[in-house]
Amino acid sequence: MALPQQHRLKHTQEFAAVYRRGRKAAGKLLVMRILPRSKDLSDGASSRFGIAISQKVSKRAVVRNRLKRQIHTALRHLVHDIQPGLNVVINVRPSAVICEYDEILRELEQLFVQLEVTHGH
Repeated sequence: MALPQQHRLKHTQEFAAVYRRGRKAAGKLLVMRILPRSKDLSDGASSRFGIAISQKVSKRAVVRNRLKRQIHTALRHLVHDIQPGLNVVINVRPSAVICEYDEILRELEQLFVQLEVTHGH
């Protein structure tokens, strides 16, 4: 199931800003970039997530969409542990094609901890 509307990052300018000014952490399967939203926009606002999967990962849309669904599901479980007011972009690496959901979930958790954006930090 997809992420709720308020948790989605949609516009090209938002992705570009995260790529330009965001902090980055990389794992074997995913690369994550985060950028705090401006103060006037982030007061109590939930974090928003965007997923980018290149055709280099897989030429088949079915495979890319399956990966997106797995990441969306993992994010739904993790979204309540993430600090509010962030824009997050997740890039998928080709090695993620052969991975199970549990591995993707584990790597997302590790990247959030590495970037110090979980409520425990």
